Amino acid sequence: MLQFISHYTEQYSYLDSIRLALEGGCRWIQLRMKDASDEEVRPIAFEALHLCRNVGATFIIDDRVELVKELGADGVHLGKNDMPISKARQMLGSSFIIGGTANTFEDVKAHHEASANYIGCGPFRFTTTKKNLSPVLGLDGYRHIVKQMKDANIQLPIVAIGGITAEDIPAIMQTGVTGIALSGTILHADNPIEEMKKIINITKP
Repeated sequence: MLQFISHYTEQYSYLDSIRLALEGGCRWIQLRMKDASDEEVRPIAFEALHLCRNVGATFIIDDRVELVKELGADGVHLGKNDMPISKARQMLGSSFIIGGTANTFEDVKAHHEASANYIGCGPFRFTTTKKNLSPVLGLDGYRHIVKQMKDANIQLPIVAIGGITAEDIPAIMQTGVTGIALSGTILHADNPIEEMKKIINITKP
């Protein structure tokens, strides 16, 4: 399971980044435009939804529950300072995917009880994409959380995130996580499409 979190660089816009990820074979896209207004996000989300629909990719929007409902995206990802998952579930009903950001097993447990569909767990290492960072987890952090989830019989997909590079992926996947979320690694590559293809091959079980 490989998730791509949209980002922009001097070279690529948000939509460019999504196009590149889809062309490289990624089938799970999250549109993340943290500091933008709904008015700025809406047209980009609308276009991104079409790009994803054309290839059968799952399309998640970060933080904007109302927009997800309005556009009919597949779901929403909620960070620690976003709307509570239980409230989003009330608004969206059971057919939408809701992901939650976690840094500890306590976060995972709370998200599970609030009916999250998957966990974005991190950060793996320091990253500039997330400014107000929780403690860095590293490989041991993932092993610990995965073990606690098993012991508590919590069977939620858990996706590692936060400054991950292609070289890190084999070791991270061995910790028992379900998938990897990437952003900068793809966009900073010389050939983002080829980089995405390469990473998809690495993450295959």
